[in-house]
Amino acid sequence: MTNRRQPIVAVLGHVDHGKTSLLDHIRSLGAERQASVMAREAGGITQHIGATEIPADLLNELCAPLMGGKQFDSPGLLFIDTPGHHAFSTLRARGGSLADIAILVIDIMEGCQPQTLESLRILRQARTPFVVAANKVDRIYGWDAEEGRAMGHSLRHQTKEVLSLFNQRFYELVGEFASEGFNLERYDEIEDFTQCVALVPCSAKEGEGIQDLLAVVIGLAERYLAEQLADVEGSAEATVLEIKEEQGLGKTLDIILHRGTLSKGDEIALATSEGPRITRIRGMFSPRGMSEMRDAGDRWDAVDEVSAAAGLKISAPNLDGVLAGTTLRALPEDDSRDDVISAVSSESEISVELDETGVVIKADTLGGLEALATELRERGIPVRHAGIGPVNKRDLRAAEAAGEPLQQVILTFCTPVLADVEAELADGDCEVKHIGSDIIYHTLEQFEEWREVRKAELKETQRGQLVHPGRILVLKDHIFRRNNPAVVGIRVLAGRIHVGQRLMKLDGERLGQVKSSRSGDHPLKEASQGDEVAISVSGVTVGRQFDEEDVLLVDIPASHVRPLQKGGGLTDVEIEVLDELIALHRKDEDDRFWGL
Repeated sequence: MTNRRQPIVAVLGHVDHGKTSLLDHIRSLGAERQASVMAREAGGITQHIGATEIPADLLNELCAPLMGGKQFDSPGLLFIDTPGHHAFSTLRARGGSLADIAILVIDIMEGCQPQTLESLRILRQARTPFVVAANKVDRIYGWDAEEGRAMGHSLRHQTKEVLSLFNQRFYELVGEFASEGFNLERYDEIEDFTQCVALVPCSAKEGEGIQDLLAVVIGLAERYLAEQLADVEGSAEATVLEIKEEQGLGKTLDIILHRGTLSKGDEIALATSEGPRITRIRGMFSPRGMSEMRDAGDRWDAVDEVSAAAGLKISAPNLDGVLAGTTLRALPEDDSRDDVISAVSSESEISVELDETGVVIKADTLGGLEALATELRERGIPVRHAGIGPVNKRDLRAAEAAGEPLQQVILTFCTPVLADVEAELADGDCEVKHIGSDIIYHTLEQFEEWREVRKAELKETQRGQLVHPGRILVLKDHIFRRNNPAVVGIRVLAGRIHVGQRLMKLDGERLGQVKSSRSGDHPLKEASQGDEVAISVSGVTVGRQFDEEDVLLVDIPASHVRPLQKGGGLTDVEIEVLDELIALHRKDEDDRFWGL
């Protein structure tokens, strides 16, 4: 069939359920086999959208035992491997919107997980048809695996006990999908694919069921999406995956061309943080064989013209500031040119909701930034400043300006810190904390750990600054000076007494301020319950304001009452003294709400 593009297939699912492993196995087949991509991912987890083209000749060869001599009409399949961690909802959504059909990978031993359900939501919203790859069947106890075997053949060679275990897992999935409004059925038992979601058991590790999965995917695409796949006319549109520096080329863009035809020399419009940018394609390169775009290395072939769907690298002047995750559009020569530029302009605005206060976040792509912001918002963490690219002086100043110590932090995902900023952050006087990682949930975990430590530090500092209640006894025969200032011996009956605090009589009369405290020849800042010390008190005269054997209270500011009650770490006896102080203050008609 002519004028038919290859279907774009998004691979989605929960972290560690085997998305990249599945594609790694497919890429290992045929004459153009490629090494594992997953082995080179940070943490073994997909961090960015990647793309791999699987040619029709390999598909026909691999699926021949299931096709009965038939050949696929499509020129191949273009797989989009999307990040599996739930924080990448935006990227997965972008992948789903690009896709004609999707594979939802589920570990059959774990079933539906949070990101599985999120993927289902994305697919439902995008109205993208999908197939379920029930991966890791080789983990079922007793499973007899054979590399490269078709799943129909494999199921016939399993024992009754193994099949019983398999069916148990399968029907659990059926129930989970039913609760989400989907009718799940095994692919080889479906009569009407418009009424059911097909489940294909497989093992990416052993290569079992891979041909079944590919045959179902491309078969459904060709049968039900023929019109969609034939829509290849019109101005070219592509999604920008990543901006890279390539030796000999300078700045380049990795893109997924999903509509139209791009040619060397075409004028294109791109979204940047400063608005739309117009440039012209200087060179185009296609990954050789089944190389994965994220990891193609030097395996690129120069091309003059490419039609959708395809993964490409393009070089062009003036690519600084282009936003990853946005749309590249070819500029037509007709009246629609302004409409195209307007569409690009709307994508130039970073879609992260900002607050008046909050943390600073940076990422290397628009999708990564949105994902980080989403995660923080779910945790109730406001974002004050957000941007794409390396951490710069402006980001540091924005973090310094945060009034709340817990918000004086810069959180980054997959983006570096400029050298001059790094030097400032390393300075002991800098109050800003930088937390970053190439794996987004590591950034979030480190942030949570830092917050807990920082909260404890702030609490301890606050406790030291809060005036604690106390009760003291003026000792008999321990009057060392009666005034200017009065110096007396005391015993701390409850709580503590600190230099700088004010005293109060039991009737509510306010006395002077504690100017100093000593034990023998040793000056003290604080004395606790049971201690006997000498204190000097300004503004009083012994025998006039108080006398020997009087019991006095350590007064506290009204603003300290609630912090003390909430988290001041008071002892039971200190709580009693605090309650006594509150009662004394509120006796005054003008202080009825003291401490509230």
